[in-house]
Amino acid sequence: MASWNSIPLEITYQTVGWIAFVLWSISFYPQVFLNFKRKSVVGLNFDFVVLNLTKHSSYLIYNASLYFSSAIQNQYLEKYGHEQMIPVAANDVAFSIHAVLLTAITLFQIAIYERGNQAVSKIAIAIVCVVWIVAAVCTFIALPRHSWLWLISIFNSIQVSMTVIKYIPQAVMNFMRKSTEGFSIGNILLDFFGGLTNYAQMAVQSIDQNSWVNFYGNIGKTLLSLVSIFFDLLFMCQHYILYPAKKALNSPESKSTEDRQSEMCEV
Repeated sequence: MASWNSIPLEITYQTVGWIAFVLWSISFYPQVFLNFKRKSVVGLNFDFVVLNLTKHSSYLIYNASLYFSSAIQNQYLEKYGHEQMIPVAANDVAFSIHAVLLTAITLFQIAIYERGNQAVSKIAIAIVCVVWIVAAVCTFIALPRHSWLWLISIFNSIQVSMTVIKYIPQAVMNFMRKSTEGFSIGNILLDFFGGLTNYAQMAVQSIDQNSWVNFYGNIGKTLLSLVSIFFDLLFMCQHYILYPAKKALNSPESKSTEDRQSEMCEV
């Protein structure tokens, strides 16, 4: 396996990678704190959380397997060349573990907090069941052939598919409600900058190795950031431009008659 050609670039790679880890990891907390503060999960789409758990679980399997397994690393190098570097860093594994835990906590909040008439859709349940059945079948196919790289590539493809699908229910829900109340924009902002730093980390490795295999050799990580950034921009547009709830709540027109009468009495 190749080694670093430049010590400064290696340090930059590690630094940017852990910055991405911090940003992406912190991005889970605004929603958790918002749910805790409101004692409610109304406005948070449950399909988003359920699909997100499947997505991060699949990504954890891929990252941990490629990072820790020498057998899978050898299969990767045989496919892409022994002069290449493994495209998964320690911060990728750490992020995946943290993401699974925080998503599970959010799912627990859904179970215990006030949720109105919201529920996980049958479509989301069906998608999750189909995904894990396919994963189980692929595992049995890979076992006799020891096709470990192919198997974790399936999990990588699952996480990419879930990344695309998981955002759609929340985006549609915001559109139907004409509001983003209950859905934390802090989550989106941190996720957006995490995606940018993730690309920066991959670019640093590619510059050092003078090769772009890092991008298409780990296409899941590449597409993960690309899709996340696209939907983050969409959610920011919904929150700040299309449905600026905070501005509406603070405007004179939004105040009720009782509020205005109360203000007049106080004067």
